[in-house]
Amino acid sequence: GPKVYELALKGRNYIKLPYAVKGMDVSFSGILTNIKQKYDSGKYSAEDLCYSLQETVFAMLIEVSERAMAHCEKRELVLGGGVACNRRLQEMAQVMCSERNANCYIPPNALLVDNGAMIAWLGLLEYLSGVRMAPSEPLIKPYERTDDIIVSWYSEKKRHFTIEKAA
Repeated sequence: GPKVYELALKGRNYIKLPYAVKGMDVSFSGILTNIKQKYDSGKYSAEDLCYSLQETVFAMLIEVSERAMAHCEKRELVLGGGVACNRRLQEMAQVMCSERNANCYIPPNALLVDNGAMIAWLGLLEYLSGVRMAPSEPLIKPYERTDDIIVSWYSEKKRHFTIEKAA
């Protein structure tokens, strides 16, 4: 979180950590144990370990994001969740998207750290675009692919969000 980010800013030496990416799957198993062992050895500073943790984990996330974009032939990436507040992750995502001639969308931090606000914002976008459903209507579809969902408030042609008042 924010503490790792603050310490990482002071780190200067990259320390190799476990890096496990297979296709579009990542495994963070063993990273924290490895860091604790390195820290307990007294050979490495907390700053360098946080810097290395951040660089390693974010490199893994960006790698799978880029692979997913290529596989699905997408030209945009949206960062979400609290970790997306991290400026280093934002920078890495923007660089990757720039190299792919893609767009990188990063919501304001206030939305990233508040799941309720993110859900409410999506509800507002849906409502303003004319989508209506009864409370009993939504279905949970655990195997539904996010790239198969119709997003009524997004214009693929214009590649931006459009909100028009519902009739």
